[in-house]
Amino acid sequence: MMRAFGATRQHVVGLISRTIRSVRKIHGDSEENIRFYKSRGQHILINPRILNDIVRTSAIKSTDTVLEIGPGTGNLTLKLLQTAHNVVAIEIDHRMIDVLEKRVLQHDLGTKLKVIRGDALRTKFPHFDIVVANIPYGISSPLVIKLVYGAIRFRSATLMLQKEFATRLLANPGDSEFNRLALNVKLLADVEFVMDVSKRDFLPCPKVDSSVVIIRPKDQVPDVDLREWRAFTRTCFNTKNKTLGATFKHKRKVMELLKLSNANEDKEKCQSFKEKIIGVLKTGGFEDKRPCKLSVEDLLHLLSLFNDAGIYFNERGHLRSEEDSLGIDDDDD
Repeated sequence: MMRAFGATRQHVVGLISRTIRSVRKIHGDSEENIRFYKSRGQHILINPRILNDIVRTSAIKSTDTVLEIGPGTGNLTLKLLQTAHNVVAIEIDHRMIDVLEKRVLQHDLGTKLKVIRGDALRTKFPHFDIVVANIPYGISSPLVIKLVYGAIRFRSATLMLQKEFATRLLANPGDSEFNRLALNVKLLADVEFVMDVSKRDFLPCPKVDSSVVIIRPKDQVPDVDLREWRAFTRTCFNTKNKTLGATFKHKRKVMELLKLSNANEDKEKCQSFKEKIIGVLKTGGFEDKRPCKLSVEDLLHLLSLFNDAGIYFNERGHLRSEEDSLGIDDDDD
């Protein structure tokens, strides 16, 4: 047992030593030594070919301000600085910021970089033209929604995402991966697949592969209340494989919608309101349809039918913040 324990300990120490050596190798311009935490999504992209492909695919203009979220120690940041007018990087880990700023100064690019220390989900974004980022896996869904539904109009967002997440984001109605996130993004933006990236191209190595996608906001978007839309899709996709008839016949849902739709009026009886809801579904031919098979246009039509009948999904007139007015939340998956 002692031998086995000793061998295991030597193996672990050997792994740590190799990791430290590898960390030093990824910065040809620096001998900084830093520990990365997988639990925080700290996986540094170390393949220079992939880094170059990301920058090339992003079509950065010399006049662009690039927003980078989670720059880490700056492998991608340095390449962005060489192409863009300037880069705004949001990073929560002060250790990463220290290494990043040292490396940028060593390349005489310090005047082109602004670092904001903070949580990207809670930080108010400054003006930017495009986004290029290796997104921490744990915040992918709310961050994508914050970008797409945010107030800042941008040209594109080139994002490195967990492959499984990217597959859901790219999914279309009828695909098994299609979910509320994909639907809500498709309302306002187009998503394009760029490439897959092996987990071996990161340090430390994550458990899964990644994919790069480009999100491009649409020039023309539907005239719909985004808060109402998000609340509506939350209801529809709560059980995405159920028929809409089954979802809306549920007594708790009927009572919830009754309250939202008649906040300042006399209450209708639950049964009559339920019949009203089912009547809308039947009129539009939606009663036996499943939301996971419906397009953005289909669901916009259904929402319009509900609203025309005086049935609403969001508590109107009670905005808590600017983001709330845009319909931003973090429960799309």
